[in-house]
Amino acid sequence: MRRITMSLAAVLLLTLGTGCSSGSSESGSGESGSSEKGRVTEKPGGRAGAKASATKGTDGRPVDIVRAAVAKARATSVRIDETVVTRGRGEEFILSLAGPFDLATGKGKLSVDFPGGAVDHMDEVFSGGKVYLTRTDPKGHWAVIDRDKARAHSLLRAPLNDPEHVLRQASAIRDVSDRGTTTIGGRPVHLYGGTLDYRTLALGLADERRKQLDTVRKAMGGGLPSSALVWVDEKGRPARVELSARLNTTDVTATMNLTDFGRPVKVRVPDASRTTPTDSVSGVLPG
Repeated sequence: MRRITMSLAAVLLLTLGTGCSSGSSESGSGESGSSEKGRVTEKPGGRAGAKASATKGTDGRPVDIVRAAVAKARATSVRIDETVVTRGRGEEFILSLAGPFDLATGKGKLSVDFPGGAVDHMDEVFSGGKVYLTRTDPKGHWAVIDRDKARAHSLLRAPLNDPEHVLRQASAIRDVSDRGTTTIGGRPVHLYGGTLDYRTLALGLADERRKQLDTVRKAMGGGLPSSALVWVDEKGRPARVELSARLNTTDVTATMNLTDFGRPVKVRVPDASRTTPTDSVSGVLPG
């Protein structure tokens, strides 16, 4: 896959970096400043509220059904299979990630792949409020960062590929409508569709990227076309979540499939002697 020079819009959709910059001070600690904290009031892995919401009945409105489904997922463990597809100027970039994740406890492991990238693979371990990311130099070592300090550097990328972030965005769906019944993998599911507001689209972005996105939004007349789709299975759980957005001639679609609900998740935390603490990571793979 060849490198290309991308527009500002495209850069916001997919940052063509060099992988995990484990010692990077790209945006420094300012990325987790007060402006961002004001936007994100719930820490990842804090599932008490999700568990309560999952047991509440709904009045049958599509938006309530979707939010109840997301709450059920956030209160248990799942297997995640996700792709992030970015298209623009005749080019297509596909990033994929997969692995088991206990959303209730914030524990999981993911394998992230970006074929053709300068760094095309990365492993991640989430545990104890930390995220461990494999490093290319030195080989066999890991970077470690506080999960709640991580920020994304491109639109609709979850910080460090955190599936909790995607579900948080999905739960903020607006203008929800019932799209009817279909199947996924032979299983019947009900499809609901809606939109995402600007605050949700920009959720978790580093300050620098948020400012760039503001510039693009103003140039486009103040709005960013977006959509959200959630497929809910017969047990009221999200089988698939798809979020998409468009900037000028470039668009991105993040599709996350959820399976194996309730299965135990085991992770192995890297030995401290092989880890390097950091407060910022960047590049295509970590988002």
